[in-house]
Amino acid sequence: MTFIEVLQGSQPLTITLVTVLGLLTGSFLNVVIHRVPIMLQRDWQQQCCEFLERSAESLKLTDPVPDHKVFNLANPPSHCPGCNKPIRPWQNVPVVSYILLKGKCAGCKTPIHWRYPTVEIATALLSGLVAWRFGATPACLAALILTWILISLTMIDLDHQLLPDNMTMPLLWLGLALSVTPYGIGTTAQEAVLGAVFGYLSLWSVYWTFRLLTGREGMGFGDFKLLAALGAWLGWQSLLGIIILSSLAGAVIGIALIILAGRDKNRPMPFGPCLATAGFIALIWGPQLNQWYLSVLT
Repeated sequence: MTFIEVLQGSQPLTITLVTVLGLLTGSFLNVVIHRVPIMLQRDWQQQCCEFLERSAESLKLTDPVPDHKVFNLANPPSHCPGCNKPIRPWQNVPVVSYILLKGKCAGCKTPIHWRYPTVEIATALLSGLVAWRFGATPACLAALILTWILISLTMIDLDHQLLPDNMTMPLLWLGLALSVTPYGIGTTAQEAVLGAVFGYLSLWSVYWTFRLLTGREGMGFGDFKLLAALGAWLGWQSLLGIIILSSLAGAVIGIALIILAGRDKNRPMPFGPCLATAGFIALIWGPQLNQWYLSVLT
């Protein structure tokens, strides 16, 4: 009996192992969430200098990480931003190290943000939920990749109001590619293509309608691409449910922030996290949601 057959015969074991995998992946996602926006900023500054044929100094552009000539997902190695002391492997165990270090750097005692273990725990729990839904199948691996990217996009959008093209576009193409293989999550090629097209055009239409009526931009182009990607992964049938759920989530969160936190109602709120949340719900409970809103409409 192979290892895969053992997993297929034991759902609790599958869920446990995938949850642990999610916990480890959450640690890497923290790196992605922190570094990708900085990498993009550096790239944009370089392009600006090349286009204007001027130096960064003359344009008064500030390097976001001046101490690191090479800055990507692999380099420099993990280190404390306060004292630049390298983080040892035993100090980088998800959640456990945070607890043992009491939420502080081992060297300079700079507080470690609580969001790091939160992302790790959330990634573990959502990964376990994916394993519960799909079991030990190729669809589970595909759904895990989608889930991990959605988590990263959610946090980046919350921090920077940005949905990077270097994440949304590969997600879109991967969804389309998997739809023509037996390793997707059950979406046919036709459903994926229509989902991508209608997903993009639906929010694109809302954007331009709002802009023509108000003269303001109601959302970013990254939102169009994210919904197109979700349509490619989940099919056109899921789009109505995703739009309804994300709109409700955005309205509830926005009203709560205005009433409870005193947030300025004119201050833009990122819509990407709402789309990502609705997309994950559709990933796990999509067929049930489709039946529900179709029964309501009919």
